[in-house]
Amino acid sequence: MLLKDDKVGFSFHITTIYAGSETHIHYQNHFESVYCISGNGEIETIADGKIYKIEPGTLYVLEKHDEHLLRGGSEDMKLACVFNPPLNGREVHDESGVYPLEAETV
Repeated sequence: MLLKDDKVGFSFHITTIYAGSETHIHYQNHFESVYCISGNGEIETIADGKIYKIEPGTLYVLEKHDEHLLRGGSEDMKLACVFNPPLNGREVHDESGVYPLEAETV
């Protein structure tokens, strides 16, 4: 895992999405790219209601800060995730599904 303190300009994480789960996400402050390693699920973009299947080999990018629902399918998903700006590893989604943007120390 790479985090903000590694000072490479992005963060990299392996994330597990549990089968049957649903998570509301809206990364207003971060760009996200996700690659599915294993498992299955789907992503629904809130603005247009489109649903996209996720399976091993699927890569999706949310370059417009798309508000979305991430759903686990019949088995847990393992996802490789890249965020820019990088995460510090302590973030928690707020009530809107957002990770807060951490202020830079000058």
